[in-house]
Amino acid sequence: MAKKRDWEDELASNKRQRKRHRQNRQNKSKSTTEKDQDDAFARNEQDHFLSNLEAKSGAFSWMKENRYKRMFRDIESKIQGALGTGTYDWVDRRVFDQVFDRMTLMSLYKLMKGGTIDTLDFPIARGKEAHVFHATDIDGKVVAVKIFHTSNAVFKNLIQYIEGDRRFGGLRRRHRDLVDIWVRKEHRNLSRLWRWGLNVPRPLGIHKNVLVMEYLGTPESASPKLREVEIENTEEVYNDLLEFLAICWQKAELVHGDFSPYNILWHEQKAVVIDVGQAVIQTHPKAQEFLVRDVTRLVEWGNKNGIQTTLAEAMYEVLNMNLDHVEQMHSFEEE
Repeated sequence: MAKKRDWEDELASNKRQRKRHRQNRQNKSKSTTEKDQDDAFARNEQDHFLSNLEAKSGAFSWMKENRYKRMFRDIESKIQGALGTGTYDWVDRRVFDQVFDRMTLMSLYKLMKGGTIDTLDFPIARGKEAHVFHATDIDGKVVAVKIFHTSNAVFKNLIQYIEGDRRFGGLRRRHRDLVDIWVRKEHRNLSRLWRWGLNVPRPLGIHKNVLVMEYLGTPESASPKLREVEIENTEEVYNDLLEFLAICWQKAELVHGDFSPYNILWHEQKAVVIDVGQAVIQTHPKAQEFLVRDVTRLVEWGNKNGIQTTLAEAMYEVLNMNLDHVEQMHSFEEE
């Protein structure tokens, strides 16, 4: 009897196992079917999205190629926050047309695969040359991503800041080449200024027309520009900015070239200089002209804020300030 009960128990156990396996297969089949349906829906949505783009402009026909469709699908969820929410209906066509072209998407793809960027969250600044986005890196740390436009000719007007810079010889005037050179130029200028301990965003990565750097701001928004805030200790800020120009000239051997309250952020009670793409080296043919212009703008800002000074006094300080205490603070290889 004992053997019979054991046999019956074994049969019952086998029956229960077969039932579980059958249920698992059914669930798996159902799950696979649902997944297939979801994938099919996503593909249909993407095809519809691409068709709309192509109908609007043939410039986006490249996105129908399988390799680009796969690439875009791989990063689409990571850039949704930059423009809205939802699948494909998030696209602000004007921003998409201006910012997210093929080369930009490929650059973002490379930076995301390398871990320099994980998500692109929302735009925090925009200008003629670029959009800047709040983003995160692979560790969840907030970074700033500056995407330079490739669809307009604004960089042709900035050729004066590139020609004469020995770091960028053999200059070609195709628009795409100018954009790439400009981004590399900003990255190298930031690297040089940051090494000298100056208040600029630390550069973190670069690929083609995308520059990743230190984020300056709160979780909700970027730090305001100097022209947008009221400063209590204006004399201290003026002196800090005067020293910035002096260190630039005497130590880093650079001239900012566009030193104005529009290109200076107010972050954690300090002035931080941004937008250094147009900065030129001392040997540039227009370096001295740009230096005088930079100092003039600082003096004008100082005068408006109650600082009694003149261009002659400020220029003397920039050229002759004792900077024996200033040494390179960081080792950072220029790329």
